[in-house]
Amino acid sequence: MLYYLFNYLNKNYTIPGAGVFQYITFRTSMAVIISLLITTVYGRRLIDYLREKQVGESIRNLGLEGQMQKAGTPTMGGIIIILGILIPTLLFAKLSNIYIIMMIVTTLWLGGIGFLDDYIKVFKKNKEGLAGKFKIIGQVTLALFIGLTMYFNSDIVIRQEVKLPVKDDAHVQFHMRGSNAVYTQDIRSTKTTVPFYKNNEFDYSKVLKLFGGNYQIFALPVFMIFVILIITFISNGANITDGIDGLATGTSAIIGITLAILAYVSGNTMIADYLNIMYIPNSGELVIFAGAFVGACVGFLWYNSYPAQVFMGDTGSLAIGGIIAVFAIMIRKELLLPLLSGVFVIENFSVIIQVFWFKYTKKRFGAGRRVFLMAPLHHHYQKKGFHEAKIVNRFWIIGILLAIITVITLKLR
Repeated sequence: MLYYLFNYLNKNYTIPGAGVFQYITFRTSMAVIISLLITTVYGRRLIDYLREKQVGESIRNLGLEGQMQKAGTPTMGGIIIILGILIPTLLFAKLSNIYIIMMIVTTLWLGGIGFLDDYIKVFKKNKEGLAGKFKIIGQVTLALFIGLTMYFNSDIVIRQEVKLPVKDDAHVQFHMRGSNAVYTQDIRSTKTTVPFYKNNEFDYSKVLKLFGGNYQIFALPVFMIFVILIITFISNGANITDGIDGLATGTSAIIGITLAILAYVSGNTMIADYLNIMYIPNSGELVIFAGAFVGACVGFLWYNSYPAQVFMGDTGSLAIGGIIAVFAIMIRKELLLPLLSGVFVIENFSVIIQVFWFKYTKKRFGAGRRVFLMAPLHHHYQKKGFHEAKIVNRFWIIGILLAIITVITLKLR
């Protein structure tokens, strides 16, 4: 909203400094600052309110050191994160931008599902919360919205080089590369970025190329399957990772910073051309959302780091996982998520492996066996005697390493 106000003032009146709102870097910086202020200053008030209303975490005794001392710690703190994301975004981003609209919808939708789950646990005293199938339905519904919008919306395009002549040259641009003119065109496409690959691009429709024929007509269903799998897997991965103080929050902040970098280079025509990566018009506005996201995570970490004064609950964990997945899909870097979100992926797979192996061995040998002492993986290390603060710090270090490698993939092919 402030963007439109200062843009109007800059065009119609001579107001010193109003022009800075045109710059993404300035608005991103402001989004980070405001987000930090909201989560740290008002976060304290929300924690006190939750404690007053006795909105505390119910703890099951899993035999982990220091676990039972956390009983009664205020939960549903994800509300702080959501407010820290949405308010700066509404203030500093272009609200007409389709990418920003989709991120706001994602935040509200998954935040709402998580809030309903926490509400059932806390106020209805049902430890199971919202049934798992309803969470999956909610995630799939969001994935359908994101996938269909990405496929059909005319404002969502990529810019690629074309060979003239073209049938419709209304959207053809050219720029100089050395002494040669390079002609480009904005097109709707199901292409995405592939890490460690020479041409660095892949079209989802080519998944069915092996079957021959006009395989391009199946581009939409193939793309939708990938979108559904990515959103549900990463969202649930963040939810599972949120098991010890500060782990999911800090990891998400690291991922958010990396996504901001990827969005900035993908949305800047000069940098994208220099790096020889896919240029996505209008996607640079997502950097402002990413700034608010990082600010909210870091601000929440002020209260969520060990020993935690508040837990985010599913209100926060489902939302931040979905935000990361949708953000990556929109800047067409979703195939980098297994690397960038490696902590979430490993945590998720540790549960899948544990459950599968237990059921398999129980059916075959009559008694279930375990791969890990406890799943997800962070509980395995707790069982081995590691303090949770040390586990979190080491997972953060792994997350930082994965983030650096992810950025390097822009040129490492």
